[in-house]
Amino acid sequence: MLSRLGALLQEAVGAREPSIDLLEAFVDHWKGITHYYIESTDENTPAKKTDIPWRLKQMLDILVYEERQQTAAGEAGPCLEYLLQHKILETLCTLGKAEKLLRLGGTVPGSQTEKEEVQFTTVLCSKIQQDPALLTYILEGKKMVSRKKSSKEPTTLPREAASVQDKDHSCSKAPDMSPCGARALSSQLPAETEEPEGVVGESNLITALIGLCRSKKGRVALKAQENLLLLVSVASPAAATYLVQSSPCCRVVAEHLCQLYQSLPPFLDPADIAALEGISWRLPSAPSDEASFPGKEALAAFLGWFDYCDHLITEAHTVVAEALAKAVAEKFFVEILQLHLLHVSEQSVLTSTALLTAMLRQLRSPVLLREAVAFLLGTDQQPAAPDDGPRTLCAHLIGHCDHLSDEISITTLRLFEELLQKPHEQVIHSLVLCNLEGRHYVARGSPEPESYEDTLDLEEDPYFTDGFLNSSFQPSTKPPPAPATNSDGKTAVTEIVNSFLCLVPEEAKTSAFLEETGYDTYVHDAYGLFQECSSRVAPWGWPLGPTPLDPHEPERPFFEGHFLRMLFDRMSRILEQPYSLNLQVTSVLSRLALFPHPLIHEYLLDPYINLAPGCRSLFSVLVRVIGDLMQRIQRVPQFSGKLLLVRKQLMGQVPGEQLDHQTLLQGVVVLEEFCKELAAIAFVKFPPHGPHLHPPREGHV
Repeated sequence: MLSRLGALLQEAVGAREPSIDLLEAFVDHWKGITHYYIESTDENTPAKKTDIPWRLKQMLDILVYEERQQTAAGEAGPCLEYLLQHKILETLCTLGKAEKLLRLGGTVPGSQTEKEEVQFTTVLCSKIQQDPALLTYILEGKKMVSRKKSSKEPTTLPREAASVQDKDHSCSKAPDMSPCGARALSSQLPAETEEPEGVVGESNLITALIGLCRSKKGRVALKAQENLLLLVSVASPAAATYLVQSSPCCRVVAEHLCQLYQSLPPFLDPADIAALEGISWRLPSAPSDEASFPGKEALAAFLGWFDYCDHLITEAHTVVAEALAKAVAEKFFVEILQLHLLHVSEQSVLTSTALLTAMLRQLRSPVLLREAVAFLLGTDQQPAAPDDGPRTLCAHLIGHCDHLSDEISITTLRLFEELLQKPHEQVIHSLVLCNLEGRHYVARGSPEPESYEDTLDLEEDPYFTDGFLNSSFQPSTKPPPAPATNSDGKTAVTEIVNSFLCLVPEEAKTSAFLEETGYDTYVHDAYGLFQECSSRVAPWGWPLGPTPLDPHEPERPFFEGHFLRMLFDRMSRILEQPYSLNLQVTSVLSRLALFPHPLIHEYLLDPYINLAPGCRSLFSVLVRVIGDLMQRIQRVPQFSGKLLLVRKQLMGQVPGEQLDHQTLLQGVVVLEEFCKELAAIAFVKFPPHGPHLHPPREGHV
């Protein structure tokens, strides 16, 4: 009877005991531990004075109790499964090691333990690559000096990461270490806030890696860079978002680039900068076979780190790549480089322009290229007006191409030539195409010209009066009759080629007296360059032919744009400018002529377009230069002999000696070669019978 009563009492007491969900309690304790690492800002509190030991003891007790209950069943309980699936033991081990060692790594330059430090970061980055959810815990940086507690308001996620998060509402709300759980945690992380005065900075995996990247030991620096590259290429959107929003990753990478730039000498010779182009981040030291100059090692370090930034952005997760490119653009391009490009000091302008050209040549990342193009050209795609002042950086740079300093002009022209070779449609559109759209350079409502003399208004040009054309110096051929046209309306390419080849008078030609200066060489080179350019612009979907004109449309004022106006003005002074400057001007124009856009081809390479009043084309500019030349050569005794001597000097066949009219004679040599180059480009762009197999002889087709 008593035993029966005791059993009833025990059942009654058991019925009043609250039922406990062991898995829920286990997860809740793990959540408390992980949130401590995320939210705590007190670095000085010992672990024993926190609730971490108590929570770990509770988790252990739950596992022991669960094991006893599951002994008879012979299966693992849900809490043990959770521990194994979410790698809690590995996470605790990693957090314990990383928190102590990262605070010591990469903070002391030239540390004796750099090798061990970089090996440790290699292990951590490999672990993060395997399980990106670890990133939020390993990267939880601690201030080396006390700081104010950051705001705990949820941060605003990037558009892409936010969309990913929206898709994961079905994930468990448990604070697990899986990517799903990490996304839930990352939305609660505080955003970066400005550091109060006196704060030295954060000490975490990112700062340790950047510190090791500065190591004087090449292998240590290279391994640290590889580890950082591994870190930014994590596939998890949540981890990438955390890197951008809650770590100093993008900021410190861009700031290091700024520091390296500011450590450069105030003046560097553009030739020295060009000699070091092609420096790779994997081999950033300057080549030993190159001539030494002040600032050589600093320049190599800067170009190497810029190449590394470009590689980081190329390989990084999309979220990280966008943020890093913007950081480089804002902190380096806008805040530092722009000031030097617009500086009143010619040395500053020259050095910064040459460095920017070298950087563009190295640049491969589409994301960083987009930022660089926006920085240089702006975002306004509207055609410019003739009276527009230099309000933008692009306008200032175009002005530098016509600078009083020939060296600044040459260096800035090289910058634009490099920019024209980048695979970004906005470059050619902003500089050229936006001004050619609508074809307002073509006369409206007028009959087709009977000859290209009428097209160029030669009878109104003072250089082409009847008396002048009857003088002893005449063009190599008389103006040809009206050009033939193909069924599609294009001027026959043979007529175009002949027009350029016959433009320079025979008295001003010297290439026929020397070998390896023939037109066929230009055809071969132009073919390769045109194929390369066509491949680069193929994704842009350019039309095959120009839009037909409406004969009833009234004429509108045409402005070729500041860039073409500058090039045409420079070209009109080819007989007065230094040889090196003329080479650079014609090089940029050749690059433009190679683009397979119908408007560019028509405006730069078709001598027979019926120009609207007051308009000029490249061919009309060349015609007037020839007119100027034919007047000048009458005032130079023994012109042909001196011209041949100057050509031989330029080719290194005879010793150089100063001659009278040397600038004029060198300009004539450049003019002859440029006309042959334009003829070759026109030929390879629109061959008469398929690919050129037998290029036409010089002088006629």
